[in-house]
Amino acid sequence: MPWKVSHVMNERMGFIVRLESGERMTDLCREYGISRKTGYKFWERYREYGPSGLFDESRRPDRLARRLPAELKEFIIQSKLIHPTWGAKKLRVELERARQGVRIPTVGTIHCWLDENGLVKKRKRRRPSWSGFYCNKDAKSENPNEVWCADFKGEFKMGSGKYCYPLTISDHYSRYLIGCEGLDRPTYYASRGVFEAAFRAYGLPKAIRTDNGQPFATSRGLLNLSRLSIWWLRLGIKIDRTERGHPEQNGRHERMHLTLKQETTRPAGANLLQQQERFDAFVDEYNNRRPHEALDMKCPADIYAQSTRQYSEELPELEYPLHDIVRVVSPGGTVPFVGKNKAFFLGSAFVGQKIGLRELKDDKWIVSFMNLNLGYVDAKNCRFETVV
Repeated sequence: MPWKVSHVMNERMGFIVRLESGERMTDLCREYGISRKTGYKFWERYREYGPSGLFDESRRPDRLARRLPAELKEFIIQSKLIHPTWGAKKLRVELERARQGVRIPTVGTIHCWLDENGLVKKRKRRRPSWSGFYCNKDAKSENPNEVWCADFKGEFKMGSGKYCYPLTISDHYSRYLIGCEGLDRPTYYASRGVFEAAFRAYGLPKAIRTDNGQPFATSRGLLNLSRLSIWWLRLGIKIDRTERGHPEQNGRHERMHLTLKQETTRPAGANLLQQQERFDAFVDEYNNRRPHEALDMKCPADIYAQSTRQYSEELPELEYPLHDIVRVVSPGGTVPFVGKNKAFFLGSAFVGQKIGLRELKDDKWIVSFMNLNLGYVDAKNCRFETVV
């Protein structure tokens, strides 16, 4: 075994004495149970420092990276209180100006000191969206109804004191404003009614581009799917989401929102009925009379044509010919599985939907919705794991 704990110095000294008497380093290291690297280390330290070199050296670093003199700490805190929006980089420049000739700590050290004193505002950690639905930044629509854009323009207060949430839908290619409906709440049922009316009047698009907010997506659901986006998938509509923090990926629609705000909310209507009249008048003018520079001064109505894909309230039946089991998600969001009283939780967005299960190996099953693999479930403990 290595150095005996109770007689470390005696062991090391005996090791050195035997080396000096001519015994081989390899044999001694094997006998004492240490590596040749350790043996040579103590041999070199003994030759340089004598017996004192056999003592363990302090492992304390020569310089503590995060330690600051009290005077500098106080200066950093006071500077942060005077300039609460300044970060570590700006405070370091301020410290250099005020303390010339003094060794200035790094930006990381200053930041850690601010954090330890509760002077750093924590950013909320966002759950990442599933990248499989992100839009192609470089793709351009070549015809009407290839991509529809949808979003909620920021809510605003009407004369009655109640809030209005305008849901807008436009065609990406022609800029045609398909609809602008003022809702009292941005719920699934209210939003679905607006899209149903649009689908009946104009047909179905190939894809719908939205952000990652409700009711278009959900940060807690599988693949960030919401009830609304699952309904679109059942209709054969592709989901096309912008990345978080990148509204420019839906720039045409966002630019229309600016005009909508300027012309319909200043001032706002007294109630939802009056506000909707303003929205309807704006939609008519925007589509039929307002020339658009990007369309060679044509109106969106001159370019847009209705979709040839007709809307049907009867959704196509879901089939899983390559799967072993087909189950329907219960009202509680759970899926009954093999065995009695065995089920796993899938999510409330999938309530009433058929899902397929296919056995792989070792009692592991893959769970699918349409052509999407949602994750895996273990038949032994009935625990579901996502694929992402």
